[in-house]
Amino acid sequence: MPELPDVEGFRRVLESCAKGRIIQYVDVRDTGVLRDVTTRRLRDALEGRRFTTPERHGKWLLARTGGPTLMLHFGMTGRLVCGRPGDPVEAHDRVLFTLARDRQLRYRDQRKLQGLWLADDESDVARLLRRQGPDAMAVDRAEFQAVLSARRGSVKSALIDQSVLAGLGNLLADEILWRAGLRPTSRSGDLTDADCRRLYTHLRRTLRSAVTAGCVPPRDSWLTGHRDDPVPTCPRCGSPLRRSRVAGRGTVWCPRCQ
Repeated sequence: MPELPDVEGFRRVLESCAKGRIIQYVDVRDTGVLRDVTTRRLRDALEGRRFTTPERHGKWLLARTGGPTLMLHFGMTGRLVCGRPGDPVEAHDRVLFTLARDRQLRYRDQRKLQGLWLADDESDVARLLRRQGPDAMAVDRAEFQAVLSARRGSVKSALIDQSVLAGLGNLLADEILWRAGLRPTSRSGDLTDADCRRLYTHLRRTLRSAVTAGCVPPRDSWLTGHRDDPVPTCPRCGSPLRRSRVAGRGTVWCPRCQ
């Protein structure tokens, strides 16, 4: 499932593939990924426009044009791919943006759980993002501690709640909590100042590494690298990892380190 590092990777794809290029043609091959916009309106709004510098907030990608903003969300299986107009079309290529100078940007998604929105202006962008908390890469420590302390539930449920902190998913939350030595079931409101400082430090470090990798990397030294092992053990202490459900999500943690 795409999390913040994946979407940051898609932002870089969009920037390298499309920034400064005119959108010549929008080919909607599956209207099932269009949200609150018709094919005709999407084409009328974007064709002839030029993509400018893209932005990301949490798991949302904002494709700016100097006018309307194309907003993309990737759900569980979405991707953004750069190619050429003559490349073979794959089964899950839902919308194709043919660009000047022989480039084509493709929104590819198998399950179609999210999709594409069109924001006419900044008020529309703000409306679509109104339920999003601060971006996990941009939040400072004071704001991070404030939003956590205001929550009554578990710290994991707070971390994966996009209205609290935008961008984290299941893998990142488990990884960050393991690195910080905090159990996912710990209550957010019970965290000490030292707990919050440690959690914020590992949030920043984990995100920096994951963004560089373009995903949450399944490295041997990471919890993520062992969570799907037949008999998963902690890469730090060697203890058997526990599996449980927290906030309705499959959760992996170390009973000794956390």
